[in-house]
Amino acid sequence: GFFQSYAVEVDVKDASNATCLYAKWMMRFLIKYETNSSDYKNATLNLSSDVTHNGSVCGNDTQAALLAVQFGEGHSWSVNFTKTNETYQGDFITFTYNTNDTAVFPDAKRKGPITIVVKDIMRPVQLNNVFVCHNTDFFEAENVTQVFWNVTVQAFVQNGTIGKKESRCHADMPTSAPTVPPTVANVTTASTTTLSPAPTTAPKPVENPDTGNYSLKSGNKTCFLATVGLQLNISQDKPLLININPKTTSADGTCGNTTATLKLNDGNSTLIGF
Repeated sequence: GFFQSYAVEVDVKDASNATCLYAKWMMRFLIKYETNSSDYKNATLNLSSDVTHNGSVCGNDTQAALLAVQFGEGHSWSVNFTKTNETYQGDFITFTYNTNDTAVFPDAKRKGPITIVVKDIMRPVQLNNVFVCHNTDFFEAENVTQVFWNVTVQAFVQNGTIGKKESRCHADMPTSAPTVPPTVANVTTASTTTLSPAPTTAPKPVENPDTGNYSLKSGNKTCFLATVGLQLNISQDKPLLININPKTTSADGTCGNTTATLKLNDGNSTLIGF
């Protein structure tokens, strides 16, 4: 379903108190864990309001920059950035969750911190440019899905000044809707902490939404297939109905060994994930 989470903002300073690494983003974690009865449960780990960023490092020509945050009952997340003469990019993402947090992992069989490392697929960004990605992105590894959205980041900031030129992620680029779509995990909108309301000029949705056919291929084989009509009924200041139009909705995602995820983007800042 739709979800909300705290936005994280980290402004790392160098020895002269000038900004050297800046980031603001939202994230959430979907984790499958084993219980004492040897079955598996799904847990959702959201950021809390008490996020710290101990251990973050500016980086330089010979040392990677590190963006590190800690939150909740012993959970932490970090990404390191490396640079060439002209560009910088994310290298590895490290996520540690603590199953001693019984509020999130009740009856967990394995106790204590568990760490996973995944390769960051962020493409190289020109130095002095800010990397921006409002759309949702997902990383899946070892029974964990990491969900990110509303990302703004710049590593190796020059002269303490955040760049004015943006480098957008591929998902933010306007594209024509594909005839046959693909997959990914949860639900949010491009708003920072709340759902983006539909434009006031949008026509009222018809009672029944049109049915769309969405699929994901792995190589030449279809690994995810959904035929569905979608209507969202959202309670905000006043009720809001939104029909998802298959003709203007694009999809992407991934098929893993044990998990397949489908993400639908209607082009109006509404993302739905399965």
